[in-house]
Amino acid sequence: MRWLLLAAVVIVVGSAWLLRWRRPAWYWMTFGVVYAILKVRLRYASVMDACDLTVAASRFRLALARWFNWDVPRQRVPRLMWIRPTRTGLRLRVRMRPGQDAFDYSAAVDRLRHAFGVHQVTSREIKPGTVEIAMTGYDVLKRVQMPARVERGELRIPVALREDGSVHYRDYKQVPHSITLGAVGSGKSVTQRRVITELASQHVALVGIDCKNGVELAPLARRFSALADNPDDAADLLEALVTRMEVIYQVIRREQRISADTPDAEITADIWGLPEHLRPVPVVLTIDEIAELALFTTAVEKKRRERSVVALVRLAQLGRAAGIFLDIYGQRFGSELGDGITMLRAQLTGRMSHRVNDESSAKMAFGDISPHAVFAATQIRNDQPGMAVVGYSNGEWTRIRSAYTSMREAVTACSKYAHLTPDLPELARFRPLVPLAKVPAPPVAQAA
Repeated sequence: MRWLLLAAVVIVVGSAWLLRWRRPAWYWMTFGVVYAILKVRLRYASVMDACDLTVAASRFRLALARWFNWDVPRQRVPRLMWIRPTRTGLRLRVRMRPGQDAFDYSAAVDRLRHAFGVHQVTSREIKPGTVEIAMTGYDVLKRVQMPARVERGELRIPVALREDGSVHYRDYKQVPHSITLGAVGSGKSVTQRRVITELASQHVALVGIDCKNGVELAPLARRFSALADNPDDAADLLEALVTRMEVIYQVIRREQRISADTPDAEITADIWGLPEHLRPVPVVLTIDEIAELALFTTAVEKKRRERSVVALVRLAQLGRAAGIFLDIYGQRFGSELGDGITMLRAQLTGRMSHRVNDESSAKMAFGDISPHAVFAATQIRNDQPGMAVVGYSNGEWTRIRSAYTSMREAVTACSKYAHLTPDLPELARFRPLVPLAKVPAPPVAQAA
């Protein structure tokens, strides 16, 4: 019996180490989560004390100890409300003690990571007095596997996996415009293909500008309602989108009809409040390399560049209510590209940076958000394509990595959903010269 028991223990331990090496997700769900919960339960108080996350006893208890000559009361430990296991780690809900701040926990995440022996720890404030500590049991970004079930909605698509194991979504209604920076070979094109692949199945018009002769977006043209592959056509396309935007605003203004007996639900300032038969199809504009629109060498090219930048600034400022959203990609996006670029960047709420070659490029994305995000963007290694840092306007940031999407997968998705490609009359001259099965889009009625 002893030999059988010893053999069983050896088999279990060997299986655990093999799973940890080859299939870390399976290891976590079978062995790792149990071991981590036990470690947190048994070592929680000592770890909080070692990480300076405890507070002194109350003055009343200290006074009692002094009056009755008792031992000095121990430091008070933050209350652990609950532990919840996830597919990639643990989530701890902690009630802070009086005098503590959420920043204390954010500053201690590295110490907590070493103390509990997990791969990654992040902290965020849930409500006043309560923080949530997310622990990742293994490197989820080393081999990205998107969950089988993700939440998709209108103009809300899953793009990548965050370092805490949750899914990073691109929600165009909340973040209408974004900029994605990255050096050559950083995985920027993979992220772009991922976004287009997810958008292909939605009721949306895809419009593209690829001034590299269309090498990135032309293979996906079956799902695009308009595509420009040179700076001259791009300027005309942007001005056509501005014209469409102005017409949509006239429709919104005409349909408001605000009076004393108008129900509140029927008063709108964007396309989402319009009746279904009048609501124009949303447009997502993808610009592959922004620098190709901003650079010039002659006077003629300078005038064309001014037209493009002015149109882009107007679309970024006013396009959201008209259902026009911007996804801009580039290697750099600084003031050296000329007038108007800084104004345009101020309108782009979404910020993502893949690997960059210098710190100034990262500052273009996160300099006005968080210096820690700038540092994180410069730490991405060359052998980690697709790894990126996402910054939010409130100063928070996180690391993400997109699941690899090949050009063949993107082409297949665009061909599969080619019948959903709307026909936009305003952009008819920019329609790609490929056979498209078109679905008539709701007309943009001219204002009276």
